[in-house]
Amino acid sequence: MLIKTISEVRAQIKEWKKEGFIVGLVPTMGALHEGHMSLIKKALSSCDKVVVSDFVNPIQFCPGEDLDKYPRTLDEDVKLCESNGVDIVFSPSPEEMYGNETPKTNDFLTYVVPPFFYVNKLCGKSRVGHFDGVCTVVNKLFNIVQPDYAFFGEKDAQQLIIIKKMVKDLNIPVEIVSCPIIREKSGLALSSRNKYLSDEDKKEALVLSKILNNIKTCYQNGVTDVKSLKETAFNYLNDKHELEYLEFADADNLEEKQQADNNTRVFIACKVGGVRLIDNILLNQ
Repeated sequence: MLIKTISEVRAQIKEWKKEGFIVGLVPTMGALHEGHMSLIKKALSSCDKVVVSDFVNPIQFCPGEDLDKYPRTLDEDVKLCESNGVDIVFSPSPEEMYGNETPKTNDFLTYVVPPFFYVNKLCGKSRVGHFDGVCTVVNKLFNIVQPDYAFFGEKDAQQLIIIKKMVKDLNIPVEIVSCPIIREKSGLALSSRNKYLSDEDKKEALVLSKILNNIKTCYQNGVTDVKSLKETAFNYLNDKHELEYLEFADADNLEEKQQADNNTRVFIACKVGGVRLIDNILLNQ
């Protein structure tokens, strides 16, 4: 069932809560792929009722980013969700979520601002304000749907860690469920932005997973010095890769690591064919 208004979703949730149903939420920006479907399937196996939000959130896009051309496939998304047993696809307009004049700044909108320590690194360095927009929309979705569980993928690991922090700090009564990265057979992490890549770009994009897997192999062979592990990446890069960052951080709180250990997650962002891609790996898995 497709619902586009907050009031209708709340009315349905109220009825479900009366019946004692366990409610799961899968927040997405649409353009659903197998990565999203893994979250949805996990939610369906864990909850009585499942809501998938399908909303391209304008306030998490920074100036010059791909808000206008971000893939929107609502009709296909709804069919996919309904055929897999999702109860509600919640797809509000920006006006429904934020009012008649969708804000680009926090001049007139109350934002949820995560801790500076968590955002002043990795994607947050180049996407200033991005995680303010993420936390704001996720908090709104939690308030609207009131889920018992919410499901997020580990591909956006910084986002996942920040959302867990927000839930803890604001005492939001929802359990965050982390779900593993889903990859193409080639090893490329699934992403809605992969649609921007040509076949040749997709081959070049494999450099992200190759770098991460090589670092993991080196770590398992006893190399723990982060500087040495980073240097191995340059064997894979060429002039078709614009490396933004390759960082080692604590898997729970994003504290920078100088020596890798079993709780280290390695994060990478790289542009290929003008498309910004991210990936990560946990060294002890």
